[in-house]
Amino acid sequence: MKRRLTMAQAIVAYLQKQFSGRDGRESPFIEGCFGIFGHGNVAGIGQALEQDPQLKYYLCRNEQAMVHTAAAFSKASFRLRTLACTTSIGPGATNMVTGAAMATVNRLPVLLLPGDIFARRNVAPVLQQLESPNSQDVSVNDCFKPVSRYWDRIQRPEQLLTALPEAMRVLTSPAETGAVTLSLPQDVQTEAFDFPQEFFEKHVWVIARTRCDHGLLKRAAEWIKAARKPLVIAGGGVLYSEASEALRKFAEATGIPVSETQAGKGALPFDHPQELGAVGVTGTPGANILAREADLVLGIGTRYSDFTTASKTAFQNPGVRFVNINVAEFDAYKHAGLALTGDARVTLEELGEALKGHRVEDSYRKTIARFREEWEKEVDRIYGMGKESPISQGEVIGAVNRAVQPGDTMVCAAGSLPGDLHKLWRTKKAGGYHLEYGYSSMGYEIAGGLGVKMADPEREVYVMVGDGSYLMMAQEIVTSLQEGYKLNIVLLDNHGFSSIGGLSRSCGNDGLGTSYRYRRGDSYDGEILPVDFVANAASLGAWAKRASTREELMGALNEGRKQPRTSVVVVETSYDERVPGYESWWDVAIPEVSERKSVEAARKKYEEARKKERIFF
Repeated sequence: MKRRLTMAQAIVAYLQKQFSGRDGRESPFIEGCFGIFGHGNVAGIGQALEQDPQLKYYLCRNEQAMVHTAAAFSKASFRLRTLACTTSIGPGATNMVTGAAMATVNRLPVLLLPGDIFARRNVAPVLQQLESPNSQDVSVNDCFKPVSRYWDRIQRPEQLLTALPEAMRVLTSPAETGAVTLSLPQDVQTEAFDFPQEFFEKHVWVIARTRCDHGLLKRAAEWIKAARKPLVIAGGGVLYSEASEALRKFAEATGIPVSETQAGKGALPFDHPQELGAVGVTGTPGANILAREADLVLGIGTRYSDFTTASKTAFQNPGVRFVNINVAEFDAYKHAGLALTGDARVTLEELGEALKGHRVEDSYRKTIARFREEWEKEVDRIYGMGKESPISQGEVIGAVNRAVQPGDTMVCAAGSLPGDLHKLWRTKKAGGYHLEYGYSSMGYEIAGGLGVKMADPEREVYVMVGDGSYLMMAQEIVTSLQEGYKLNIVLLDNHGFSSIGGLSRSCGNDGLGTSYRYRRGDSYDGEILPVDFVANAASLGAWAKRASTREELMGALNEGRKQPRTSVVVVETSYDERVPGYESWWDVAIPEVSERKSVEAARKKYEEARKKERIFF
């Protein structure tokens, strides 16, 4: 049997028959398609989506934002589902490059379908075409190559027979997943081919729980038994493999403390006896002190970013060894670790069996309990500082944390908020904390919140966003209203890029270009720009209200939660009031030569701190 379809129609028909399967559960893998249409996709993919509405189409406002939404949807679905994104050629396509990089850095599957120039070339150069004097087989879509885990240009309809299965293999691979880009020449999108009917039959991509080598597992158990100060670092892989329960049992049985990366936060609830909270640059004192002293680190599903390792200064014990559980061999071997390459859940379960009866010493458990108690007191202090308006960012986090329910999700991304949330947010269950911090992409917050809400419409989603990120990408508020996905947005107005302003000053500078003020002469030190964020959000259709004090903020949060549509609560926060760092350091290079004494002083401190950086062999 043959089925005559255009290339675009075949893509739509194929995608709606692709399913993921794990632990006996199945779900459609491509749940829908975001798109903004232009001349490069409206007559191809646009026609196919309109003709076959089984693959649900979603209209967004910005191409970068729709990739963020798709990635957030995937992350909130533990990578078992995602969304496709289609654009025209030219700026529509390149707007997705940032989103593609974000998805690939964070190991999140998204399918990108940008339009491309004419394959037959005779009418070139077409509108929005970038010409190259070196080759006629170059377009702006080649920009996706370094930020995609799989990239292909479909020059003939029948190439889909091999390209689409390969794209799905990568998308559903826990070890290889990321952005997948299929560049679609606009003329080829409309060309027909007689496709085999079986190509469009249901296919389940089983996401296997791979097991690591048993000899290495036995050695890992021996290492852990010999360690006196072991520490778990839980990364995003714990959540993606749905291993939180396995981690809980492992930690309770062994007494080993658990610290968390940004992606892994929520792997254990904040009040679990073995939970030490955030580790690294944005970590808690207890987690960072124990990381510094650890003689064995058990990394689970982490890629060991510089924020986790404090730029390779976190682990100072001369005899420290690493055991890494990771489905990706690339990450499992980091830090010269003993690589347990396999699924986090089954590997933890099997490692727990190998360690049956083993527990850390009583003195170590008492140390863990003391650090936990001290940290909770510190969080309470920051939550209740009682500052006059403008209130501190820490107090805002405390107010929002008290307003949420256990099943709610907090969404955030770039700036100083992720660091403060990593330390301070009391996560009650897995999936309740959703941060994009692998790429630290400003503008992710509201678009990402939309993706989280789409993944589970029954949950309440809270988005915390600074005024800098909001001004970059607030327009998906309109999409949330259009689609009926209510978000609770908390907008912190500190009149600039507070995070980078603080970093600038710590480097000996004065914060050039980090505050929103009128230009006065050669500098931006005039009056604060009076941006009315409440009016702005209301103009997009949201319910919006301003709060000045902590009491007003609590009242506005409660009122906003009751609204049937997206709510935005705007609160002014102190630009300079910061949550301190604890027992950690981050490598940001300081100039060797400067006319400023403050920069020279910062350089001396920098050179001293760098001496603690380590490379493991």
